[in-house]
Amino acid sequence: MNDSEKKQYLIESFQKFGHSLSEKQVVQFLTYEKLLEEWNQKINLTAITDYENVVWKHFIDSVSVCQSTYVSRETWGGKLIDVGTGAGFPGIPLKILFPHLSITLLDALQKRLNFLEEVVSTCGLQNVELVHGRAEDVAHNEHYREKYDLCVSRAVANMAVLCEYCLPFIHRGGHFIAYKAGDAIPEIRTGEKSAAIFGGEIKSIESFTINGSDLARVLVDIRKVRNTPKKYPRKAGVPSKKPIQ
Repeated sequence: MNDSEKKQYLIESFQKFGHSLSEKQVVQFLTYEKLLEEWNQKINLTAITDYENVVWKHFIDSVSVCQSTYVSRETWGGKLIDVGTGAGFPGIPLKILFPHLSITLLDALQKRLNFLEEVVSTCGLQNVELVHGRAEDVAHNEHYREKYDLCVSRAVANMAVLCEYCLPFIHRGGHFIAYKAGDAIPEIRTGEKSAAIFGGEIKSIESFTINGSDLARVLVDIRKVRNTPKKYPRKAGVPSKKPIQ
């Protein structure tokens, strides 16, 4: 595809999804895709490199959370943290589509954050903080602990582990939303106990096909109902080796 065809495909794909992009958003998404392609040749950012798949399986899938019926519009005006953001999914597409969000992108690999720093700068994104570290460590930092309205995580770990990683970042009344594949219901059910231990309560498990595609997605909405006990998360590496479920 040439640049003109890429632009048209992006616009039409988001229209099928149900969103009209502004000219600024179009430029930001195209810039993001170009940087992703360039950096992916130097470091392993994604196995999905075909342009159409990047648009649907990364960009639109990342913002598919807005198809849910349980995320209030008030949430989008608050603070969001993307745990294990990797190449910036879902955080960067959410920031582009909802520019008023204040976003923290957390990742354990500095090389990926170097890439994201260039994305944020080149795309002119404001109110984006990049944090280098493991969730188990950063969640004990008072600057980040229980400070967020919304936490998102996509393709990072199973539900039991994710709950220990993510719920400590959310204040009471906030939400943790996990992006899961269409076949993940049994795994999600095993995470209910861990959610309760870390102060959460599963409010909704929503399965749907992303508008305009055949991509199946499950979103798990966990509301923070109690403060997370101070001893959690456990030391780095322990949650993944010994998940509480």
